Amino acid sequence: MMNQHDKYMHRCLELAVRGLGKVASNPMVGCVIVGDNGTLGEGHHDVFGGPHAEVNALNSVENKERLKNATMYINLEPCAHHGKTPPCTEAIIASGIKNVVIGCLDPNPLVKGKGVEALQKAGINVEVGILEKDCLEVNKRFFTFHDRKRPFIILKWAQTSDGFIDKKRTKEEAQEKITQPEVEIMVHLWRSQEQAIMIGTHTVIMDNPRLTARKVGGQSPLRVIIDKSLKIPTNSNIFDKSAPTLIFTEQPEPSSNGVEYKNVAFDGKLIQTMLTELYNRNIQSVIVEGGEKLLKSFIEKDYWDEAKVFYSTKTLGEGVPAPSFPFPSKGEIKIGDDTLVLYRNRHM
Repeated sequence: MMNQHDKYMHRCLELAVRGLGKVASNPMVGCVIVGDNGTLGEGHHDVFGGPHAEVNALNSVENKERLKNATMYINLEPCAHHGKTPPCTEAIIASGIKNVVIGCLDPNPLVKGKGVEALQKAGINVEVGILEKDCLEVNKRFFTFHDRKRPFIILKWAQTSDGFIDKKRTKEEAQEKITQPEVEIMVHLWRSQEQAIMIGTHTVIMDNPRLTARKVGGQSPLRVIIDKSLKIPTNSNIFDKSAPTLIFTEQPEPSSNGVEYKNVAFDGKLIQTMLTELYNRNIQSVIVEGGEKLLKSFIEKDYWDEAKVFYSTKTLGEGVPAPSFPFPSKGEIKIGDDTLVLYRNRHM
């Protein structure tokens, strides 16, 4: 039977994930305040720059006198520094709460351990490590960003049952639809949950994608394009200003087209260079959608955390080969005739 700590920490995580795609580069946090007769208040971090979960939960409690005998549950250590909002530890201390239960410590050097220390110095009883594994999983992007000094990387592609991601074609020919329409909605939802999306030159030229989350009405990610020699036509959809666009190139940076260019060396460290640049821009997650050469480069250099691969029942006979991906799956989801297979890197 689930104990009380687990019960309320589960609820914190349910609240926290409501911030997915809306609070980065902050972590997703939920907070529950519990009194003698059950929940007194709840809150979550809803939008980047807005009040944090703890403050929202405290504000939701009608009778503030009841806080003195209450316990606060939070899936992540509260901040103790001034950022876009005041320190949450100050609000907790001022509330009179005497017990705080935390899922896991914050990896951010500005916070790690300092939030707990501030609460304990104020005489508050603090317990850390409740459902810690689950708490780490919910904020996997945030922890990867701080621990590995790079964004959380998701690889995504669709392939036929005979191992191709597209037919061999000219750019005038339409892209082969491998999966069914429902899959496209799912992909747009994923885009709205991540901060950046990356593709290579060939994919832009051949498919002229928009790389937005328009089918779900969510926030579109930063479009990250690799264009060594600036071959992409300026009338391509990536220049339509519907989403911010960053182009990595080896050429001198143009001053127009409504996008940002970053001059980098196209050497054996290109992927590392791009990821470092995204890290410096506080981009915590990137979904790599192709093409085949770019996906292969990330796989070969072991720069990936998750992979989402759609396997279709269709066949092409010949075409562009799918990346070689000899890794054990972590789960499967059937979507009509298609199968979504999920992978996690061994270091996760």
